[in-house]
Amino acid sequence: MFHKEGQKIILITFFLVAATVLLAHFYVDMDWLRPGLQIAALLILIAILQFFRNPRRKTLKNFDEVLAPADGKVVAIEEVEDHEYFKGKRIQVSIFMSPINVHVTRYPVSGKVKYSKYHPGKYLVAWHPKSSVENERTTVVIGTPKFGDILYRQIAGAMARRIVNYAEVGESVQQGDDAGFIKFGSRLDLLLPLDCYITVKLNQKVVGARTCIAAVMPKDGQG
Repeated sequence: MFHKEGQKIILITFFLVAATVLLAHFYVDMDWLRPGLQIAALLILIAILQFFRNPRRKTLKNFDEVLAPADGKVVAIEEVEDHEYFKGKRIQVSIFMSPINVHVTRYPVSGKVKYSKYHPGKYLVAWHPKSSVENERTTVVIGTPKFGDILYRQIAGAMARRIVNYAEVGESVQQGDDAGFIKFGSRLDLLLPLDCYITVKLNQKVVGARTCIAAVMPKDGQG
């Protein structure tokens, strides 16, 4: 299954690849060049298809957990000062998505969208410390019954040139549902309450709508 945001690109790529294969077959006389061009074109098509894949995932919704909003690797777990929405300190968990990861953004929690804003910006590499505040990005805040407000931020990387965000202020959203897409290499930040229990570690690989990122802090003697 492929994400709807990739349908146009997949269709255009398919026709370009088909044209390249046919033109190489009929008009390229060099025996070594003809198959080389055809194989290269097919590899490009395969790369585009794998990038826009959208695997179906059933989510066991849980108000006590914040799930990974995307596939990738945890590259930062740190206390930060948020100046956009909270105007205070939060725990930031950052997930880097390489071009081979699934790039679908999924809602990390169930709740009501309280804030959704797009910011134009630069295209620094996604793991750059300043990418969270200087790159093209969208910020979404969801109000939840257990964690209060949870913020996630889609951040474009050096290759990404388009962020798709479906969250609209006032709508109710469900944990694990499709929240958007970031095209070609990117990062996603979660800003969490200081009193939540972080369940992931640096360099850990996470799966969107599956891996628990944070949970309600266990009571003394429990958990």
